[in-house]
Amino acid sequence: MSGETLKERRSSPARDRVLQTAARLFYREGVHTVGIDRIIAEAGVAKATFYHHFPSKDDLVRAYVTEQGALQRAAVAAMPEGSPRERLMAIFAFMTEFGAGPAYRGCPFVNTAAEYPDPAHPVRQAIAEHRRWTRDLYRDLLAGDGHPDAERTADILLLLRDGLVVGFDLDDPATVGTAVQEALSRVLAG
Repeated sequence: MSGETLKERRSSPARDRVLQTAARLFYREGVHTVGIDRIIAEAGVAKATFYHHFPSKDDLVRAYVTEQGALQRAAVAAMPEGSPRERLMAIFAFMTEFGAGPAYRGCPFVNTAAEYPDPAHPVRQAIAEHRRWTRDLYRDLLAGDGHPDAERTADILLLLRDGLVVGFDLDDPATVGTAVQEALSRVLAG
């Protein structure tokens, strides 16, 4: 698997179509079940164009994971300003609302990680980078709220987030949503 070069990171309409098509299919059906030829056909690009932007499927999957991380960062950045605690509550409320929606098919990071079990694989490294960002976001918000143990509590919130994203797939969304809000309130109360 090659790393993305500056040229490959630059957006182009064809690259964007491939990435959008792959994201839709990967999220709906899983990474390993979707072949390159199908992505090329549905994106309406030539095979050479695909391979110009993504030398391998793993490069595409890595770009997909990275793009999903960028979308989540943008969603957090677009949330209304408030106290650190209000922002943390808003993040979990957003996840709860999204997870209860009819289009929810699990967490793209958890789903993809299940298909790439080797933690040293570049796709898993991209997932790990997003998890670090998420955990650091929680830690920074907790510290900004004056929490006495922001480091350890950020770990707990990351586990709560993991349970939330899996729970919405397996259990009643209303029950999961209520449990998550109660757990979050208890964790924040110390």
